[in-house]
Formats: sequence, C-alpha cells, structure tokens
Amino acid sequence: MPDVHAVTGPCPSGSTITADVAVIGGGSIGHGIAWEARRSGRSVVVIDDAPGSGASWAAAGMLAPVSELHYQEEDLLELMLEASARWPGFAADLAAAAGSDPGYLTTPTLAVGADAADRQALLDLRAVQRANGLTVEPLTIREARRREPLLSPGIACALDTPADHQVDPRLLVACLRRALAGDVRSTGSGVAGAADGFAVPDKAAGLLWQDGAVAGVALEGGGTVLAGETVVANGLHAPELTGLPIDLHLPLRPVQGDILRLAVPAHLRPLVTSTVRGLVRGVPVYIVPRRDGTVVIGATQREDALGSGSGRGSSAGAVSAGGVYQLLRDAQVLVPAVAELELLECTARARPGTPDNAPLLGRVSLPGGPVGRQPAPGRSGLQGSRHVQGLIIATGFFRHGILLTPAAAAICRELMDGTEDPRWAPFNPGRFSPAPFRMAEAAATPSNTQETA
Repeated sequence: MPDVHAVTGPCPSGSTITADVAVIGGGSIGHGIAWEARRSGRSVVVIDDAPGSGASWAAAGMLAPVSELHYQEEDLLELMLEASARWPGFAADLAAAAGSDPGYLTTPTLAVGADAADRQALLDLRAVQRANGLTVEPLTIREARRREPLLSPGIACALDTPADHQVDPRLLVACLRRALAGDVRSTGSGVAGAADGFAVPDKAAGLLWQDGAVAGVALEGGGTVLAGETVVANGLHAPELTGLPIDLHLPLRPVQGDILRLAVPAHLRPLVTSTVRGLVRGVPVYIVPRRDGTVVIGATQREDALGSGSGRGSSAGAVSAGGVYQLLRDAQVLVPAVAELELLECTARARPGTPDNAPLLGRVSLPGGPVGRQPAPGRSGLQGSRHVQGLIIATGFFRHGILLTPAAAAICRELMDGTEDPRWAPFNPGRFSPAPFRMAEAAATPSNTQETA
C-alpha cells in the first residue's frame, strides 16, 4: 500500500501520462480533491515528489470552526461550518475505502484561560461566536477539572466547545493514498504510467495550454501529464508554476509554525481527553491527545527568515528554539504534567497564508484584454473568456487546510461537474489580481454564474 512520502522516481523524460484530472500537490487538500474526483468516476493523478511531507505533516488536525473564528474573518465561517458538517461522512467513507483509521475523533474542545486577561479575551471571543450562532458554554473550574483532572487548579476560566473535533493528518493522507490505490486495484482503471495507478512522483514545472485552455502539466523531470482538468493545490509553490494566466496574482506568504509531539507515560494516561486550546498571557497554545498515547502541542506562528521556504522535505522547516521553549512553558501552565512527558519530535512547516487568511479556491475568471497584448514570460494569456478552461486553483488554506479538506474536495468536484456555488465566490482565486479580474466577477449576471466550464 502507498504511504506518506512514498516515492518511486520521476516519470521518464519525454514520457506522457493521460488522465481526466491532474492534481498538483500531495497534501491533505490535493489528495482529498483527487479522491473526490476519483469517486465521481474520473481517472486521476496526484503530482508530488514528496507527498504528505509539507504543511500536512506538521498539522495538529484540529477541526475547529468554532474556536478558529477570528475577528474580521466571518466570511470564512460558512465554509468552515460546511467542512465540519461533511467530516463525519467523509471520515466514514474514507475509513471504509482505505481499510484503515484516519484518526477522526469527535471528542470536544476546551478553551482555557490562564489569567484574568485571558479569561476576558476568551469571553469577548465567545460573544462573537454566540453572535454567529455558535455554541460555547462556560464551565466552572471544578467542572473543567472533573472532566480533565490534570488541568491546573490555577486556571482562570474554561469554556466547552462541543462541535470542535480532530483528525490525525498523517493518518489522513496515508488513508487517502490507500483509498486511491485500492480503488485502482478493485476497478482495474488506474492511469497508465502512474505509480499505484494514480501517483506521479515528480514536481510540476508549469501548466500546458492547448486551444486557449489548460491541458495538463509539464513535469520537472521532462515528462508530461495531459488532463482535461488541472487542479493547482501545491500550497506555497503555486505561484512558481510557469504558464499561469496572465495577471493572475496568487499572494501567498509562508507562515511558519513549530509543533511538538510527546509521549505520555502510562501512569499519566490519558493526559487529557479533550483538545485543550489555551491562552497564556495572551499567547495561544493547544494540546491535542491522540489514541496512541501521544499528544501534539502547538503551534507558534511566525513570519521570519528561519526555515524560510515551503517546508517541504526533510531538510526544510527549521524549528525555532524560542518556539519550542514557549510551547512547553505555556502548555505546562495549563497542564503541569506536561513536564513529565517524553519529547519525541519537534517539527516546523510553513503554511500558505493570504492577505485575508482565506483560501484561493475556484476557477479563474478572466476578462478580455487589449488586442495584441502579449503574455509575460512563462505565462499564458487568454482573452474574452469568463473562466480559464481546465484550471482550478485550491491553495492558501493557511491554518484551515485539514478542516477544509472535505469541503474543498466537494467544491472542486462540483466545478468539474459544471456547477458553481455562489456561496464560495469570496474565495475566488483572482480576487487579489488587477481590477479587471474583480470587475469581471462583479459584472457577472445570474444567468452566467452557473456557466458550465
């Protein structure tokens, strides 16, 4: 069975692979989209030379639309709630298809404040959450410690968030790969030339065009993937692709995060049964329990030169010493027994952030350009079309990539089917591009918003 990081070597130079759908990027988003497309009856390949080794490898896997509601990010809430509602069915179907557990747990989340200022900050956030129809209920310290006996008696507040759950991202990606390979074996309909019938262990160099539409992917190793639909889901690497539509601006920035994995000794198990999300002197920290007796503690958020780049591969993603110290210090304020755990792993990866912290998700809308305008080097121009045919963008998920996987997969499959849900228009990948992109979207009439791409 295929697993995370499994690589069998690039496609031979000059070789051509043909599929209905080519997904660039092998994280949870890319694999989720590929699996959804495969379930719709399409042949699919996933292009990545180190699948599952980027942001998905480091993610804690909190499925937290309530806790992740941030001020001035209310537009994102509907998408997060849509994804959260899809998770039970998505996880059940995936477990059945893969024959293994993706680590989906419906245990609740506790929000905990260390001091009076932290309590006020959490209560202020609760007011916003309640105004948006979300359930967050205060607990007394005694009630909280009855549920989680190892919580510090010195915490200032605790709030119950029953709708926020978790999944293990490493198990999730492995299960998605098993499901893709298993479907290929059971149906005998794998893509010729692809490992396990779906995997292309190479990097994408750029998009290929034919007759004004995206027609596939040029690989760094010299091979070619031809596809009716190409999905760009390779995180921070998306803007590096050649052949992107002219004037399309994908403003992605790397937001580094340090995360720790620790083993809980037998006499302390379970350390906690709920996910604990805390504020300690205004700084967030979380503790996520796993079924295997480990916990995940994270996550710092920094935009510095340390470990700059995408965070792909074993040599990328430098861990901050200060970040590790901060996480252990603050986690011990909330759960003092953290000091007795065994530190197994320190990991850092960069998440792809956007200016509004919302994803770039959908087809690319383009207006007609001046006659005779030439594309910039390495880019392809397209004039007079509402959508770039054969192209879907799915990147910029920042801290929400794991949560949004089922929703992103469903949205991309609907776009392939010719359906565009107006609820997701705020996430159009051209929204940061020059004014003609935005004007073209605003000028769209109801009759053409359901246009078949």
